[in-house]
Amino acid sequence: MSGMRLPGWFAERAEPAPPESELRVSTIELFFDLVFVFTVTQLTMLVADGIQEGRPLEGALRVLLVFGVLWWMYAGYAWLTNAVPPVRPARRVLVLLGMVGFLITALAIPSAFDGDGPAFAVGYLLLILVHAGLYLQSTAAIARVIPFNLGGVALIGLAGAVGRPYDHLLWGMAVLLLWGSPYFIGQKGFELRAGHIVERHGLLVIVALGESIVALGIGARGLHVGPALGVTAALGLALAACLWWIYFGGDDETRAEHILAGAEPVRRTRLVLGAYFYAHIPMLLGIVAVAAGVKKAIGHPIDPLKPGAAVILAAGAALFLAGSAWFRRVLGIGGNRLRIAGALAAPVSIALGLWSAMAQLVVLVALVGAVAVLERRPAAASSPVRASARVR
Repeated sequence: MSGMRLPGWFAERAEPAPPESELRVSTIELFFDLVFVFTVTQLTMLVADGIQEGRPLEGALRVLLVFGVLWWMYAGYAWLTNAVPPVRPARRVLVLLGMVGFLITALAIPSAFDGDGPAFAVGYLLLILVHAGLYLQSTAAIARVIPFNLGGVALIGLAGAVGRPYDHLLWGMAVLLLWGSPYFIGQKGFELRAGHIVERHGLLVIVALGESIVALGIGARGLHVGPALGVTAALGLALAACLWWIYFGGDDETRAEHILAGAEPVRRTRLVLGAYFYAHIPMLLGIVAVAAGVKKAIGHPIDPLKPGAAVILAAGAALFLAGSAWFRRVLGIGGNRLRIAGALAAPVSIALGLWSAMAQLVVLVALVGAVAVLERRPAAASSPVRASARVR
């Protein structure tokens, strides 16, 4: 593709990639993320529908499978724009085409297991083709990934063709194939810029948290805004704010960028895989689960939650805390005991949710907020671990 001669602005001379310290997230990448995060809204609806229909476990499984394949390609595009910055019109047009692929898959999510599997596969195939075409302009390393990506979309397409009871199994095989591919293809040949990776994923988390507030608004649609609804909405916002504080409230982003920038290329790739691909999975799924739980809570804030909704809400907070601890552990950032303790304590709130939705939200806000506050005590700020991280 890079050798083709095209007329007009498609034939611009390629600009050299900016130095690592200067490569930051572009507005078209943020636009791309807004389209991708539409999938978060769709996944939230999938969880909520599963709870409403009395099959929360099946709904949660479907979310995990759909998110699994989509998150793989989102990470692929984050690495793509890290290596091939979308500064040329031709590249921007192709990134926009990739956005079409994500939009098609997002629209197919609600019925991906009930007739729209082929549409999902078509959108996913478009994502793969655009991704491969752009990436091959920069490095041949992506060629090792392409067979795994094509194998994944083939399994998804086959799942749509055969239907139940084998569709979930085929989707699961696709997730395992994609997630496991880094261990077969190796990590050589990828030159990742630390600042861009850190900023891109941080912006994604912010946008995902914003979408969780949108889900809260959808849940309140058509309801009278009385005291109970107002307090529950404020609690939902407070819980999202606590999750934001866990991720952004300290200096984890600065330390992560320094750690990645100081690592040699192969080790940096491994750290990015561990911290920004695998460890972000529970955090983003946690946001989806919290959004689905709050959406159910806001409709009847004083009443007990359905067992599935109470479990999903508690699991969301636990997943986010556990994922953030995993993220820091991969990068060698210490002081994660409070996050792990909070993740283990979150399921206790289920009992309160079975009594009152508002009560469970109060407990989760208090729990996650306490973790955020206690982590930033003066004693913690002056600890040897944090001090050594600043020196690095």
